[in-house]
Amino acid sequence: MNQDLKTRIFGILEPGDEDSKYFDPFIMGLIILNVAAVVLETVQSIYSAYAPLFHAFDVFSVAVFTVEYLLRVWSCTKDPRFKDPVQGRMRFLVTPMALVDLMAVLPFYLPVFFPDLRFMRAMRLFRLFRVLKLARYSESLQTFVDVLRLKKEELLLMLFAIMILLVISSSLMYEAEHAAQPEAFASIPAAMWWGIVTLATVGYGDLYPITPWGKLIGSIVVLLGIGLFALPTGVLASGFAEVLARRKEAEKMQKMRCPHCGRYIGDLAGSTGPGDEGAREK
Repeated sequence: MNQDLKTRIFGILEPGDEDSKYFDPFIMGLIILNVAAVVLETVQSIYSAYAPLFHAFDVFSVAVFTVEYLLRVWSCTKDPRFKDPVQGRMRFLVTPMALVDLMAVLPFYLPVFFPDLRFMRAMRLFRLFRVLKLARYSESLQTFVDVLRLKKEELLLMLFAIMILLVISSSLMYEAEHAAQPEAFASIPAAMWWGIVTLATVGYGDLYPITPWGKLIGSIVVLLGIGLFALPTGVLASGFAEVLARRKEAEKMQKMRCPHCGRYIGDLAGSTGPGDEGAREK
């Protein structure tokens, strides 16, 4: 009976399962309402008028998310990856989505142990972590996560290249502009702000070179930034195409399986039953 209940709860909590067709929309709606509540609480006139309502909704949401988190920890052993009662649950607790679930409720409980008012104000903003829970229930967000996981080596390599270019360009600009603008380019870390907005081709105009060498370096950095930031776009585009192709292939293979025995229909068509063997002997 206990195992049957655990299996049912695991099916309800697992996105995309037949048993979760009512639970998924409920949780997604609750997450969206929580994000809207966090945003509206920053409007002082609205928060002053409906503060008790905001607090009651927060308590209700935390109760739901806490129960969901505890049930996930309890039923995760139904997943073959976490089947061990102790070590499996420990591995489940450090998975990215389990950490997101924990961060969704942690800001509510931490002020109990740290009653400092400034800390409580900071924790209120951390409730926005609840929006990350949508990644479990939204197929589009899950696709984006799969793309990042698939292309993480290429993206990390590009991030490393951007950091190297940022340090080199900021150092060169510091040497070129420090004498002419000692306050704006007081140090290499101060020049990195210019490097970031220039590589990103934002160009706020608060810092800009005035010397000939500085303008030359700035022009080169702008051109490099345009090309460098275009590379991740291509990597992500190829990642999306690869992930979608894999999903279509998986769906195609799933349709080829027999719903009763789980074997491929092509294998079943090529196999022979007892009657066939008797006919062959004749």
